[in-house]
Amino acid sequence: MQKLVVIGAGMASGRVLEHLFETDPDAYDVTLFNAEPRGNYNRIMLSPVLSGEKSYDEIVTHDDDWYGERNITCRFGERVMGIDRARKVVIGEHGEAPYDKLILGTGSDPFIIPIEGHDLPGVISYRDLDDTNAMIEASGAPGGSAVVIGGGLLGLEAAAGLRLRGMEVTVLHLAGHLMERQLDEAAGYLLQKDLEKRGITVLTGASTKAIRGTDQVEGVTLEDGTEIDAGLVVMAVGIRPAATLAKEAGLEVGKAVKVDAQMQTSDPDIYAVGECVEFDGTLFGLVAPLYEQARVLARTLAGEEDAFVVKQLSTKLKVTGCDLFSAGDFAEGEGREDIVFRDPARGVYKRLVIEDDKLVGAVMYGDTADSNWFFGLIKDGTEIEEMRETLIFGPGFQGGAAADPMAAVAALPPEAEICGCNGVCKGQIVDAIQDGATDLGTVKTATKASASCGTCTNLVEQLLSVTLGADYAGQGAQPVCGCTDLSHEDVRRLIKSQELKSQPAVWQELAWKTPNGCHVCRPAINYYLLADWPLEYADDPQSRFVNERNHANIQKDGTYSVVPRMWGGLTNADELRAIADAAEKYAVQTVKVTGGQRIDLLGVKKEDLPAIWSDLNAAGLVSGHAYSKGLRTVKTCVGREHCRFGTQDSTALGVQLEKRLWGSWTPHKVKLGVSGCPRNCAEATCKDIGIVCVESGFEIGVGGAAGMDVKEVEPLVKVATEDEAEAWVVAFVQLYREHAKYLDRAYKWIAKVGLDWVRETLSDDATRAALVERFDLSQSVYQKDPWAERSDAKTRRDYAPLADFTLEAAE
Repeated sequence: MQKLVVIGAGMASGRVLEHLFETDPDAYDVTLFNAEPRGNYNRIMLSPVLSGEKSYDEIVTHDDDWYGERNITCRFGERVMGIDRARKVVIGEHGEAPYDKLILGTGSDPFIIPIEGHDLPGVISYRDLDDTNAMIEASGAPGGSAVVIGGGLLGLEAAAGLRLRGMEVTVLHLAGHLMERQLDEAAGYLLQKDLEKRGITVLTGASTKAIRGTDQVEGVTLEDGTEIDAGLVVMAVGIRPAATLAKEAGLEVGKAVKVDAQMQTSDPDIYAVGECVEFDGTLFGLVAPLYEQARVLARTLAGEEDAFVVKQLSTKLKVTGCDLFSAGDFAEGEGREDIVFRDPARGVYKRLVIEDDKLVGAVMYGDTADSNWFFGLIKDGTEIEEMRETLIFGPGFQGGAAADPMAAVAALPPEAEICGCNGVCKGQIVDAIQDGATDLGTVKTATKASASCGTCTNLVEQLLSVTLGADYAGQGAQPVCGCTDLSHEDVRRLIKSQELKSQPAVWQELAWKTPNGCHVCRPAINYYLLADWPLEYADDPQSRFVNERNHANIQKDGTYSVVPRMWGGLTNADELRAIADAAEKYAVQTVKVTGGQRIDLLGVKKEDLPAIWSDLNAAGLVSGHAYSKGLRTVKTCVGREHCRFGTQDSTALGVQLEKRLWGSWTPHKVKLGVSGCPRNCAEATCKDIGIVCVESGFEIGVGGAAGMDVKEVEPLVKVATEDEAEAWVVAFVQLYREHAKYLDRAYKWIAKVGLDWVRETLSDDATRAALVERFDLSQSVYQKDPWAERSDAKTRRDYAPLADFTLEAAE
């Protein structure tokens, strides 16, 4: 077996290893050096880590198990001091490593402006997790302020993250408008305007003269004399390929490490990939060409023919919830004409640059839905004369057709690139769908589309819908309703990132098309707000379905169903007597034992609801929330306390879980089951969460269903104690609360995000504890019986028939 040494555990070299092990897992004995004390993670997602929207564990690409399963020798936290090409060894800080083949994946180094004070404590770059953690730590002090030097993508993401952490942030940018390499002046203006709305100060045309301070950063001085106080300065002004190691080893180096089309350096046994590479005079910073380099290099190492080529690239980005797209050449020039569309109210700007009847450049801000179609026209050099009059409106208006939200993706040719990060085209995704990938998760697994930065998720969902038609059940990336073009996922992310804490804030900041939403979006927005901001947002009863407003299930004859809660299916004589008395007093039509081990009183008149619940409350009974998007039941068997087969006290655990979870709002109803032994009398294996007790402890499964869909749970974890089981269940519920689309049952959500991700997230002790803490915070506000305070005169008037209410009001 040949020895392969890789220097640098970044995204490009990590993708090389993925391809290599998929092709021939026994071809190489791999040693992996990395100066960082960790392996491969998704650097694109450092911004959500900085803002607090994600944890580091959520962006890990290759964990310890991944390296261990492939027998990779990991030398993390160890710098490489040199390469001895004559002896074919890599010299690390802690010893040498021989190689037959060597890959340089050294990446790039941040450029630090050599001005006065650049080496002061508190001046950091923004390239890796250590930088991110340093910014998070700096943001912990109350009243902190930061200056970000550089108005490119990294600088703006740093500014947005620090602002979300509570810091006062000023962005200094030398050019006349932000992101001048990707955006024209008009789009740059809109971006600046949006950032300023989010509380970020932006100064363009700002040249930094010096950083002030003695033992610590105190501020920044500009060339015009302006002084800005700051305890943190982030340098985000560019990067330089890390080619020193290659140069000292005698490899051919220009602006970076020179390679040929097979990613081979001037030494036939040494290859390079990623940001440290120069090919045909070109340097690379976007992830799409890096992944293409990785694919080519893996094939080269496997003895297969392939060649890397420089392709025209587009840039589709999200900065603090702003959609940006640019492609081609959008500079002004003789013989060129512009087509411009503006919608100031929605903050939408589109500009197309045409030359010789061909689209040569495009810039879009605020609405990038048709960007892939426009990029295809640019790449292919398509003649656009016949569609000139309607071109700006996208593919849905071509050929005289009316606008069709799916027309853009349907019109794309098979070779159109959908996922720029991973170089996945439409044809590959359609093939995967036709081969059985029927949801976003399985498409990710099969093609890697939408698995990196996530900006193409909506397109992938649209392809699923177009390809599968009526058979496609997923709606994850479709608009919430006709009031907005945003998907549920977009809305959830923006509510958090923009700190939107009221419905009016959502309508205004997210440019809702209707003033106050509609019956479709209001319940979803209400849920997202109370889930994300339990202390700041008050539940809006008028944004709930009729059953939730009345706290009872309406029946087909207009009467209601009343279901008291029975903890874990347990009851007693006093509770049964109270239920019997209520059934008799209020002429209940039907008394039914439910499948969830409770008693249902059916046929209660609306005006009797406050009174019947007052009587039931007096006996200690609380609402079973049979009407809610929340915890419904915890079904149990008698367990070892009575059953000769029982291994654990399943009834006690069921009661413990129900008392912990009841009253929690969730994206959809949640049902639990706890069976005392593998005979599974409580039918735990077809619940949203099911626990089967065994001699050694508790086996927890999730994602079951027994309604319109019948599905067995998938194993989540095995634990030894009741306390561990409770903690895992609570953390799972909170993870579901924070990430799922409204009205998605747990099994549908798991299918979208992947059970592996759920397991990995919950496996981290700190993450699990944080989820439990956030759940308990929400429960401190919402865990109360909705009928406990609803027996007063006002409530009785609210539930009275209209005629009675009018008469009483007249008196």
